[in-house]
Amino acid sequence: MKIALINEFSQSAKNSIVLDCLKGVVEPMGHTVYNTGMNTEEAPLQLGEPGYLTYLNIGVQAALLLNSKAVDFVVTGCGTGQGALMACNMMPGVVCGYCIDPSDAYLFLQINNGNALALPYAKGFGWGADVNLKIVFQTAFGSPKGMGYPAERKESQNRNAAMLFTVKEQIAKPVLEALKSLDQDLVRKSLTPRFLECFRAGCQDDSLREYVESLVA
Repeated sequence: MKIALINEFSQSAKNSIVLDCLKGVVEPMGHTVYNTGMNTEEAPLQLGEPGYLTYLNIGVQAALLLNSKAVDFVVTGCGTGQGALMACNMMPGVVCGYCIDPSDAYLFLQINNGNALALPYAKGFGWGADVNLKIVFQTAFGSPKGMGYPAERKESQNRNAAMLFTVKEQIAKPVLEALKSLDQDLVRKSLTPRFLECFRAGCQDDSLREYVESLVA
């Protein structure tokens, strides 16, 4: 599995902590991690500058990475996790769950079978936060998704989870149309160098690739 870590400006100081926890847990499982979030080197950037990511930019990055199949899963977050959650869930092809503790990760992935998790990196992020992160990631990625909880409800839960993706396709614009309907400056400023490295390495959608390259040309 290819996993992207995305965080916005306010949590740039936490990027290395979350990245280390995520890689330490999932790389031994055979998963690959891409870091497209802001880190301390980029923290001096100011609002409006390219590379300054808000939770709105997180939604753009998640939509491009997941819909192009450049990655299979997104781990994201902001101060409360709520902004990242909302920005991701308004995008076509992204189903994001809110995760505070390991049970959230387990139940969301076994029941709802989504493709993104939003975590709070300021609220409640105190002593032992790294321990909680590691257990969250072990729980999220240490077993197959969609196995149901309780197990006897697997069939109906998988059916509803698949239906959620279908309903979202039916009521949302196609992803390329949706992205083109946005302020193109918002999209362009989401296309940071590390995002582009991840996107270019794994993009399987020619129309999204052409769109992204047209914005950075």
